[in-house]
Amino acid sequence: MKPENMGSRFDDFLAEEAMLDEVTAVAVKRVIAWQIDQEMKAQKLTKTTMAKKMHTSRAALNRLLDETDTSLTLTTLSSAASALGKKFRIELEAA
Repeated sequence: MKPENMGSRFDDFLAEEAMLDEVTAVAVKRVIAWQIDQEMKAQKLTKTTMAKKMHTSRAALNRLLDETDTSLTLTTLSSAASALGKKFRIELEAA
């Protein structure tokens, strides 16, 4: 088996098992949470300071940074990006 085919076969398996969307959402959330965490560290922002900059609670920020919690809003993501001096971008791509 060629290595380049392995990913698509695994995606096919997940799709057949009706898990592809969930697994994709968790993977995307892990990357977003990691990026926010890394930028907070780079800017030396505590969770309390970041939450204040976002005009939200520490509990809401903790949910944003929780890799497994995929229930967040675009407003929250945009607010986090803005608090870090960044822009949030999301786009659709061909399957």
